[in-house]
Amino acid sequence: MNMEARVGVVVEGGQRALSSAHGSGVDRKFLQQQQQQQHSREKNSPNHQSQIGTVQQLLAGGIAGAFGKSCTAPLARLTILFQVQGMCSDVAALSKASIWHEASRIINEEGFRAFWKGNLVTIAHRLPYSSVNFYAYDRYKNLMHSIIGENRRGTTSANLCVHFVSGGLAGITAASSTYPLDLVRTRLAVQTNATYYRGIWHAFHTICRDEGFMGLYKGLGATLLGVGPSIAISFSVYETLRSFWQSQRPNDSTVMVSLACGSLSGIASSTATFPLDLVRRRMQLEGAGGRARVYNTGLFGTFGHIIRNEGLRGLYRGIMPEYYKVVPGVGIVFMTYETLKTLLSQAPGSF
Repeated sequence: MNMEARVGVVVEGGQRALSSAHGSGVDRKFLQQQQQQQHSREKNSPNHQSQIGTVQQLLAGGIAGAFGKSCTAPLARLTILFQVQGMCSDVAALSKASIWHEASRIINEEGFRAFWKGNLVTIAHRLPYSSVNFYAYDRYKNLMHSIIGENRRGTTSANLCVHFVSGGLAGITAASSTYPLDLVRTRLAVQTNATYYRGIWHAFHTICRDEGFMGLYKGLGATLLGVGPSIAISFSVYETLRSFWQSQRPNDSTVMVSLACGSLSGIASSTATFPLDLVRRRMQLEGAGGRARVYNTGLFGTFGHIIRNEGLRGLYRGIMPEYYKVVPGVGIVFMTYETLKTLLSQAPGSF
C-alpha cells in the first residue's frame, strides 16, 4: 500500500481502516499515527466545540466574566472616573488629571480597598451578562450557519459575517437583559467621599424612588449602540485570530492562544466603541444623587455637548486605563471560558 492510498484510507475510513488494513505491523502503526494526528487537528481546530450542556456553558461563561472583571476592577474604576470627569466644571482639575494622580487620590482618601468599590454588583452583573453573552453567541452562530447553508460554510467571508452578526446580537441580548445591574454598578463605582447609595438594593430602591422605574434604564440606547458593535468586533477578531494562529501553529497551547487573541480583540473593540461607552456612562449618571442635570438632549445631543466643551479628545477621556484593563481582562475572560469548557466537558455526568 503506497503513501497516498494509506492516507486516503485513514481520512475516509477512520476505525474501519484499521480493522480492514492488510499488510505488516508497520502499516498498522502508520495508520494509527495518522489517525491520532487527524484527531489532534480536529481537536485544535477553531471550529471544534467542546460538547457541554446548557447549564455547563452558562456556568463557564458566567465564571469567566466575573473572574476577568474582578482581576481588572481597579483599572475599570479608574476608567469610569476618568469618563465622568467632564461632567464637572473645574477645567483646571481636568487638565491635571492623570492615571497615577487619580490612583493616588483613591488610596489616600478612600483606601486601597476602594479600587474594588462596586465590585460586588459588578460580579452580580457580570455573571448573568457573560453567561447570556457566550450562550447566545453560540446559539446565534448555529442559526447563522443554518441560514447561509452548507455550501458557503467555512469560507473566510462567511465566517467573518457569522462571527460579527452573532456577536452583535449576543451583546445586545445580554446587555438588554442585565442593564439595571450595569447602571447600579456605575453609580456605586463613581462614589468617592460622599456615599449616596449604601449598597446594591439601596441603590435600586433609591433610583426607583427618585427617578422612577425607567431611571434604571437611563443610557440604554447608547449602551445598545455601543455593545452591539463592541461584542461583534470582539468575537470576530478573536475567532479570526484564533483560527489563523491554530492553522499556522496547531501545537501551541490553547490557553495561551485564547489569552493572546482575547487581549487583541479587546483592544480592537474598545478603540472602536469607546466614545459610545463614555456617553453611556455619563447618561447613566444624569440626576444621580440629586445632582443637577448636565445633558438634556439625548444621545446625539450629549455627543455634541462633549465635543463643544471638551473637544474630540473628550470622547476618549479614560482610554488609557481602558487599554490597561482590556488587554489582560478580555484575554482572561476568553482563556477562562475555553479552559472551563474543556474541564466541564471532561467532567463525569452532565447538567
